[in-house]
Amino acid sequence: MPADSHKPSQRIAQASRAGAYRPTRAKKARPVHARASRAPSLKRRAFKPWALARTPRSAIGWFMQLLNSGLGAPLQLLTLGLLGAAVFVNMTLPDLPDVRGLRNAQLQEPLRVFSADGGFMAEFGIQRRRPVAIEAIPPVIIQAFLAAEDSRFYEHNGVDALGMARALLSYIATGEKSQGGSTISMQVTRNFFLSPEKTFQRKLTEVLATLHLEQALSKQEILELYLNQIFFGHRAYGISAAVALYYDKNFDQVSVAEAAMLAGIPKAPSTNNPVTSPQRALERRNYILRRMHELGYIDTMEYEISRHTPDMASLHQRERDLDAGYVSEMVRAEIIRFYGEAALSRGYRVTTTIDSRLQVAAQNAVRQSLRLYDRRHAYRGPEATLALSGLGETQMDAYLAGVTKVPELEPGLVTRLSRSSAEVYMGQGSRIDLSARQLSWARNQRNLARWRGERRTSSNAVAVGDLVRLKRTAKNAWTLSQVPAVTGSLVSLDPHDGAVRALVGGYAFSNSKFNRAVDMRRQPGSSFKPFVYAAALDKGWTPASLINDEAVKHKSIERWNPKNADHKELGPIRMRKAFALSRNLASINLLQSVGLQEARTYISRFGFEPKAMPLGLSMALGTGELSPVKLAEGFAVFANGGYHVTPYFIERIEDADGSVLFEANPATACTDCWYKRGAAPARTASTQPRIAAEQAIDPRTAYQITSLLREVVEHGTGKRALRLKRSDIVGKTGTTNDVRDSWFAGYQADFVTIAWMGFDDFGKLGRGEEGGKAALGMWVDFMKDALKDQPIATLDPPPGLVQVRVDPIRGVETTSKSGILEMVQEEYRLMLLGPDPIEIAQPASKQATRKRAPSSNAAKRSAPRVMDDLF
Repeated sequence: MPADSHKPSQRIAQASRAGAYRPTRAKKARPVHARASRAPSLKRRAFKPWALARTPRSAIGWFMQLLNSGLGAPLQLLTLGLLGAAVFVNMTLPDLPDVRGLRNAQLQEPLRVFSADGGFMAEFGIQRRRPVAIEAIPPVIIQAFLAAEDSRFYEHNGVDALGMARALLSYIATGEKSQGGSTISMQVTRNFFLSPEKTFQRKLTEVLATLHLEQALSKQEILELYLNQIFFGHRAYGISAAVALYYDKNFDQVSVAEAAMLAGIPKAPSTNNPVTSPQRALERRNYILRRMHELGYIDTMEYEISRHTPDMASLHQRERDLDAGYVSEMVRAEIIRFYGEAALSRGYRVTTTIDSRLQVAAQNAVRQSLRLYDRRHAYRGPEATLALSGLGETQMDAYLAGVTKVPELEPGLVTRLSRSSAEVYMGQGSRIDLSARQLSWARNQRNLARWRGERRTSSNAVAVGDLVRLKRTAKNAWTLSQVPAVTGSLVSLDPHDGAVRALVGGYAFSNSKFNRAVDMRRQPGSSFKPFVYAAALDKGWTPASLINDEAVKHKSIERWNPKNADHKELGPIRMRKAFALSRNLASINLLQSVGLQEARTYISRFGFEPKAMPLGLSMALGTGELSPVKLAEGFAVFANGGYHVTPYFIERIEDADGSVLFEANPATACTDCWYKRGAAPARTASTQPRIAAEQAIDPRTAYQITSLLREVVEHGTGKRALRLKRSDIVGKTGTTNDVRDSWFAGYQADFVTIAWMGFDDFGKLGRGEEGGKAALGMWVDFMKDALKDQPIATLDPPPGLVQVRVDPIRGVETTSKSGILEMVQEEYRLMLLGPDPIEIAQPASKQATRKRAPSSNAAKRSAPRVMDDLF
């Protein structure tokens, strides 16, 4: 290529950087129009194209005199036309829009959602747009658009009579509308102010408004509005969005051929589209290249190279860095609630509290747990069946394209079946053979209670025409799977300020929009017991106090017959043991001793609404209704030393210009006053002074509950959590009647995490799927990733607690080495058994016990004594 071939582009680039760009031609430079170069001013003269008549009344009088003058008919017709135009102008001028406001025009941009670490999560809004300043747009792109739309842009006053005539002659000669009569200024006027109707009155209004626009704004301002506003198809508006969508490039990487292709789209975004109509778009591109060559924007060599360059346009929609549909939808709904529906097109940027690493871990934990449960409970048959006779790959591709996309589970159609294998068509010509081994679990186990479609008597689990799901294994092989019928939720928040770090409302947002983490209300079961026990500790009970684990005796519950999970009664047992083993009857008796209203009032400090605390003894068993987020809010009080914090998920909202509209300033508990760790966790910097969280409960009570929750993990129903091999995790299982809900609520120094599993139709999970298995497995999987490489946190007793050695059976202080150590509140040291003491007589000596013959009563008590020895 000759060395001087780039000179026009160099001159244009220099002029563009100087802020007064206008195109130059390679053969002969044209003078810059005086109006295009002068600085825009808001103090322009009022727009008065002509003033033939001052008012309609004077115009009519003048016209009547003219008719009586006896002039010829042609002059009368001309006068009549001028009069009509004058009347139209006088009536239209007051209604013309104030085009000066376009300087600060708010172009529609989508709402964008990001994680706390900057990961792109979602985009909401009809229009994809990224407004840019005219100085940032390369000259070659501007040249392409001027060549395509308005080559005399810098030489006319908004209405180009010469251009209109040329377009008319071109249309007469070719029969095609290859050249437009509308100028760029007219298009700006039309797009911003006028309706799409095609009437003579609207066209005249467009001309007047365009002339007004040219007087109010500079050429550069008009061109910037045009390039940021035009439509490019596929929801892309503006040149910046178009470059990213079709070529996935930065401005400075766009070639001459690509610039011409982009310039050809706005005239007909569907028929001139390089993706949907590539041949038509290529013809349009080459026409624009020819015009650029004729106008001197490119030389002959550039023209020939560009004309023969194949186009590589394709859709490059911005990929999400983080797929978190439930949180993204929460953001969208919250923005609409506070700012209205219009906020979705104002270009707001919302930064959430979500941590990308933790969100991915949460989603993996939920999906893995639901798939494992689903596999434990057998195959439920195909999602649908399709008659494949006569169908080719094209028809099957179209069918599969309409199937709901579910993460990690690819849809396929069974096309061939034998005793040893099944062939599955995955679309786009891809076929996969599943071996008998990969099908064995589905052949041998069938969930007839939830089977979909007609029952099958053959040994094959699948049949030709079945719509099935396949999943890749760790070894990159395929295996038969299914979209889980069971569902689940997991939420994890920072106990110090309530920031939601991870939230999953179901297996996949694409499969179910219902957000179970926030919108669901289910009974928490035994995971609610810590709040009842906290009320008892506040009223004077201690972890050493004895509680009756036996049938409840109260006249108000004659028709209610609650039982323990094992249908046994252990009699008087220590609070710690009753809590660790989640004894229902002991918890009910404890609540009865504390008092319903007193307990309810105390538990409300954790942020619970009355629905979560039914005024009855069943409250001890968690028969109220809670969402996982609300349960996390309550457990955060224990985790941070007794302070109530409110969960939140939006950290900051910025407008399209980067100005901060909102910044969260949550009430915060002290981050290093409770748990001690090797290094303080990193937290989002705030420009606002921190607000101290309200103290909800005595820190001594928070410490004692934490100690009891650790007992659940070490010796109780949460033993599976020991797989994490960490001494700083605690939690409580929860299971409702007939195992319809499986919960595990637990925490560590930096995370309060709630896991839930169940059916949306309140179906039974099945035997063995209690909170200690189904939900706890999900919780452990998440916490394993969340706490990776994190130091073990330690918790020291707060002031006001004293250590005492107590008898493991009687709950009283002892000096025996067989006693266990308990931390109790200093003022209750002398009343360890609590306000409603249950006393057990001193057991006989070992020698007397050996001589005494075993009685029937002793045999009945053997099971509880064994449990005492174990715990």
